[in-house]
Amino acid sequence: MASKAAAVAVDFTRIYATLGLGKETVAALQAFRKRHADAQRIHGQAFAAPTTVDISYYRSVLKNQAVVDEVEKELNAFKPVTYDVGAHVKTIETFEAGAVAKAKETAEKIDVELKDLQATLANIEEARPFEDLTVEEVGQAHPRIVEAVENMIKKGKWTVPGYKEKFGDLSLM
Repeated sequence: MASKAAAVAVDFTRIYATLGLGKETVAALQAFRKRHADAQRIHGQAFAAPTTVDISYYRSVLKNQAVVDEVEKELNAFKPVTYDVGAHVKTIETFEAGAVAKAKETAEKIDVELKDLQATLANIEEARPFEDLTVEEVGQAHPRIVEAVENMIKKGKWTVPGYKEKFGDLSLM
């Protein structure tokens, strides 16, 4: 009973979003949940249906007793058909193995991303304020900036393209 309450309380859309599951995995889980809900509904209907037949009622109501005798004989001779569900179980196990493999793959991706985020967070926490940085340190951190400035000096360009458009001309002449 507690498991049913827990299953109802789970917010699957939030889980799909926070775990970063792939579209295929989410679609497979949703299809599985739908099939499970349908199976539970059908089981509940079958379980609630009456399973006994009151032959004495039909004997008292029907005039043709031969029909009631024939139905009673067929009812007593009825044996439920058994099905080999091995193929279905194998399909479910294959699906489960695929889902577990995808879940492990997703967990590995999340672990790698989490490590990257932790490294970025540590880098941010250890970083000095922008005001304390020197030009040399910025150049060491981003060599492309140094290359671009050296290239502009070689070509005789002393202004940055787009600077006047963005910040205006501050010259007094």
